[in-house]
Amino acid sequence: MENQLFSVKDKVIILTGGSGILGSSMAKYLASEKAKVVILDRNAEAGKKLEEEINATGCISLFLETDVLNKSVLEQNRKDILDAFGTIDVLINLAGGNMPGATIPPDKTFFDLDIDAFRKVVDLNLFGTVLPTMVFARVMADNKKGCIINISSESALRPLTRVVGYGCAKAAISNFTQYMAGEMSTKFGEGIRVNAIAPGFFLTEQNRALMSNPDGTPTDRCKTVMAHTPFGRLGRPDELLGTVQWLASEASAFVTGTIIPIDGGFDAFSI
Repeated sequence: MENQLFSVKDKVIILTGGSGILGSSMAKYLASEKAKVVILDRNAEAGKKLEEEINATGCISLFLETDVLNKSVLEQNRKDILDAFGTIDVLINLAGGNMPGATIPPDKTFFDLDIDAFRKVVDLNLFGTVLPTMVFARVMADNKKGCIINISSESALRPLTRVVGYGCAKAAISNFTQYMAGEMSTKFGEGIRVNAIAPGFFLTEQNRALMSNPDGTPTDRCKTVMAHTPFGRLGRPDELLGTVQWLASEASAFVTGTIIPIDGGFDAFSI
């Protein structure tokens, strides 16, 4: 008999921000593992293309355009998902990002910080996780079963230079994750688990200009990051997949409130 411990077969898995580099990698993989994947993203062109690509392989996916900062839009998404699949089993809160005004480059100081940009980064990362959780975890509460996977960051585990807005927002995600682990379990039962992964340094569209020169060579900051990573390189999107599947499956049935670094040793390394 096939071992089902890590199975996500037939689970309805939502990925907010699901058409990005990390999200699309997760969506394709989870669909290949026979999950029913729901891609939520504000980029309709990229989301629809990903849906078509997955469905062309014989797997099941659904794209819905969304706004993670608009509760009424999310509630319509929930209705559409329930109409299509009948339930929600897993929520992966990938939506987030950074912007230049919320960073402090070497030639600037804290007093040059664009507070409006800082607020937007906090809104997108924190409220862009809180609001989808409010909407989609309602189904889990009713079912007394479900799994939420948030996306924290190395910048939440230790303050990194420059990315002050992003770091503060991701630190809030870690705290929110642990709070919700207790909240959901004590009030709706042990069938609901809330965890987060804290990716190290991966090359995405959002950080490409910071980590990669136009000719594809690493920037000085990227070289510094790799020098402080025992593996000596950036991560690959597929290196997140095993941990995500573990958290989404019954293999992690007694795991909640954890923040799991996936970082090639960055958080463990010092001099």
